[in-house]
Amino acid sequence: MLYPLTFETIFKDKIWGGQKIKTILGKDFTTESAGALPNCGETWEVSGVAGNVSVVKDGQLAGKNLAELIGEYKADLVGQHVYEQFGDTFPLLVKFIDANDDLSIQVHPNDQLAKERHNSFGKTEMWYILQADEGATLNSGFNRTVSRDEYLKAVEENTLMDILNIEPAKPGDVFFLPAGRVHYIGKGLLLAEIQQTSDITYRIYDFDRTDDKGQKRELHTEQAVDAIDYQFHDTYKTEYEKALNHSVNAVTCPYFVTNVLHFDREVLHDFSHLDSFVILVCVGGGVTIQSGSDHEITLKMGQCALIPASVKSVTLIPDGEMTLLESYVPGV
Repeated sequence: MLYPLTFETIFKDKIWGGQKIKTILGKDFTTESAGALPNCGETWEVSGVAGNVSVVKDGQLAGKNLAELIGEYKADLVGQHVYEQFGDTFPLLVKFIDANDDLSIQVHPNDQLAKERHNSFGKTEMWYILQADEGATLNSGFNRTVSRDEYLKAVEENTLMDILNIEPAKPGDVFFLPAGRVHYIGKGLLLAEIQQTSDITYRIYDFDRTDDKGQKRELHTEQAVDAIDYQFHDTYKTEYEKALNHSVNAVTCPYFVTNVLHFDREVLHDFSHLDSFVILVCVGGGVTIQSGSDHEITLKMGQCALIPASVKSVTLIPDGEMTLLESYVPGV
């Protein structure tokens, strides 16, 4: 009998990582079991990426990993159309990211290019800002349409920042980043990221920083050129209507749908119209999730649950006010 699943957090130290994963989200990456890390740039919360597959934390399935569960439960876990499309590969990856310094300027390939080069999915993603230091910004796309040659000249002359679109960011902001969009997360931001299952990143510029051995990180200038969308877009920030006690759509794309649930009262939340698993990411407050008469889990900000496709409804009981991101794979 499947039930809402929580997973052990996978911690990642990064050259740009900080302390907010611990101080704000309450996840201690300094313990031996977490790797005794000096900082943490990312946590992977729901992952099917080889070498980083999530392991169930609670209940009768504790200790099993996500790949084993898909192999055993198939469509009951992920949904019939999801299983037919992706087989034993879990199609989404959920992270929290703490940018104590600017991340590299980067781009991700689309499905076609990623398949040709890496036998991988592409990487379309979205960000939900959890916390922002005063004046924090991020980059999404270009501030004007540029040609390939103009872009290469900017890279060569170290004037790339002049053509990037820089956006202020505050808690509750959503940014959708389709594959091909140049971007970076700016210093001072803590965010949730929902993306296709892919770990393919082309690093364009890394602000000339070096690691503790004085080495610069590898750049992927040549690979990035063919992956980039050079067009200017009218809007880069995703506008959505914030509404209390309603489910509000923020992102709909071929790879995932993400709704924002902001509630201060108990609600029976129905999934019977979906043919997909659902991931609930708590991005504010706390919530108790009841499934059937015998299973209950509690999430606080920075925690996630995977609702199997066979679970057709849950009761959400907010602790005061709560905000959840609800993500699933859309039907064909």
